[in-house]
Amino acid sequence: MQMQKHEISRSLSSVAYQKILVGIISGEYPANEKLPSEAKLCEKYSVSRPVLREALTRLKEDNLIVSRRGSGSFVIKRPDDAVLSFSKISSIAGIQRCFEFRTDLEGSAAGLAAKRRTPDQLARIVAAAEKIDEANRLNTIASDEDFEFHLAIAEAANNQYYSTVMKSLRENIKEGMNITRTLSLQSSDANRMALVQEEHNTILRHIIDGDAENAELAMKKHLNSARIRMFEGTDD
Repeated sequence: MQMQKHEISRSLSSVAYQKILVGIISGEYPANEKLPSEAKLCEKYSVSRPVLREALTRLKEDNLIVSRRGSGSFVIKRPDDAVLSFSKISSIAGIQRCFEFRTDLEGSAAGLAAKRRTPDQLARIVAAAEKIDEANRLNTIASDEDFEFHLAIAEAANNQYYSTVMKSLRENIKEGMNITRTLSLQSSDANRMALVQEEHNTILRHIIDGDAENAELAMKKHLNSARIRMFEGTDD
């Protein structure tokens, strides 16, 4: 019964998260402005304060709002409304949580890959990185190539549980990749896609060097940055 209550609370907080996110993207809650009070938000979205606070915590983790002691919560970034054209709002919270889950999973896999990869496995990782480079030069989304890079690293950990989980999440992972890579291609910042690939290259260098600690850190940094890039804003 306690677990059921927790699941209901998580579901309600996801709905509140989605509704506030739409409000931020639409400009209902403008960048650099204060959100309504918790009491008003609870009333507007028909949720309890604990449920609302969980939603606000997620928005903070996504670098969209910040809490200021004694003043409330403020919007610090408005994501590009193109986000909503690539994915249903109901799935955006799940995509963000998938990035969150992947951070520890793939970070650990990259660390193990640096220690355990065989020459053939390393060659596969290198080939995947080169294919992403080529796709970038052609200005294509390359989510298949991107997934292959991450899967090749997971399999080079030589622990089947990492690759099994990656394969089971294939569609969720690729949906996030499609959004972040498309936004990067459309960005006015010409360096954005190059930055993404440099993150890949940094992971690769540490795996080649057998540097498990830095391979893990580089992968975690890359996935956290990817999660934040999904919400790169039009206002800062």
